[in-house]
Amino acid sequence: MSGLLKKLPSKLTNKLPAKASDSTRSPVEKPNSTLKPISNQFTKLLSITKYLPASARSSILSKAFGKVVPYVGTTGVYYETVEPNQVIVSLNNTKAVQNHIGSIHAVAITLLAETATGFILGLNLPSDRVLLIKSYSVNFYRPIKKGQIAAVASLSDEQRLDILNTPKGEMVIPCVIHDRESDSDRDPIVVEMTWAWIPKSELEARRQGKTSEKPLESDTESDTESKTEAATKQNDQ
Repeated sequence: MSGLLKKLPSKLTNKLPAKASDSTRSPVEKPNSTLKPISNQFTKLLSITKYLPASARSSILSKAFGKVVPYVGTTGVYYETVEPNQVIVSLNNTKAVQNHIGSIHAVAITLLAETATGFILGLNLPSDRVLLIKSYSVNFYRPIKKGQIAAVASLSDEQRLDILNTPKGEMVIPCVIHDRESDSDRDPIVVEMTWAWIPKSELEARRQGKTSEKPLESDTESDTESKTEAATKQNDQ
């Protein structure tokens, strides 16, 4: 936690990402929650900053989290909402992240989705575990406007409990992409991000070559079901 606190900016920058007006923001329903946040380095930082004005809090979190993951910090990702049930991050259309037609590059949008889903999992993961991206798919269904893009990741209380009570597992983290300056009813992008988590001790053992990589619990269960089905068919014959 002390390492994360050291990453807090000593003063706020004046170069904050432009905020979209209420009329251009797509409505995002926030999941209802009755669960208390777990205690880890991220939720502790949130508790320290929770009494700050919203704009100052978002600026501090953006600076701090941008230093935790340096590559993400270079893109200008702005953390608008960071809570255990919902994370909203946005990215302005600047020259550094544009494609050949002047809209935000597909890779930058994918990074935005990865950031939102990864952070919401991180907020709900006990400190003795580590998260890893397992797979993702991003489908583009219409051209993106030249304005701001936002990624919204949400988790229900049931999903949060599943993460907390499963020492080693995986989950598709729901994520919605908003093209904030478009008035189209058609979703521009459909994202599916699959994240996994394992105990830190297992990751360290793998790095040192002390243990062979084992499939996640969900993979093991699937393999067992397949073998059982095959055995049943063989007996029937």
